[in-house]
Amino acid sequence: MDIKDIQNLIKFVSKSDVAEVTYKTEEFEISIKTKSGSVVYTPEVSQPIQSVTNHPVASLPTVTNQSVATQNDEDTSKYVTIKSPMIGTFYRKPSPDKEAFVNIGDTISAGSIVCVIEAMKLFNEIESEVSGKIVKFLVDDASPVEFDQPLFLVDPS
Repeated sequence: MDIKDIQNLIKFVSKSDVAEVTYKTEEFEISIKTKSGSVVYTPEVSQPIQSVTNHPVASLPTVTNQSVATQNDEDTSKYVTIKSPMIGTFYRKPSPDKEAFVNIGDTISAGSIVCVIEAMKLFNEIESEVSGKIVKFLVDDASPVEFDQPLFLVDPS
């Protein structure tokens, strides 16, 4: 993990409702805690620790975000989930004065742009890997998202 990855993680934590994030590798451990709106960064270099999983560095810890819409009791197993490929801020529109990329009920095809995610002042267009109909938004507009967080449910039929 380089300094840019650490800065990106600190920015994400400071924008979200998360109180604490800890990231461990065999070589080091980083704890980021928020206190009354400010971010405290505490690097801890430790002895190599036994790893129970062999995830790549890109796998960041799961961070609970209370603004994420919870799934109801409805059967969502028939839907495909479009997930965030990065940490950043989720936007449904390319700019505030433009129309949303997709709305509930819209039909999309593989390669269609469904949203943008802003990370470190860069707006990254996110393309769908599936074709189908947008059924549900799983995050609110302008909210922070994490790597691999579900963004949309798509009915592929």
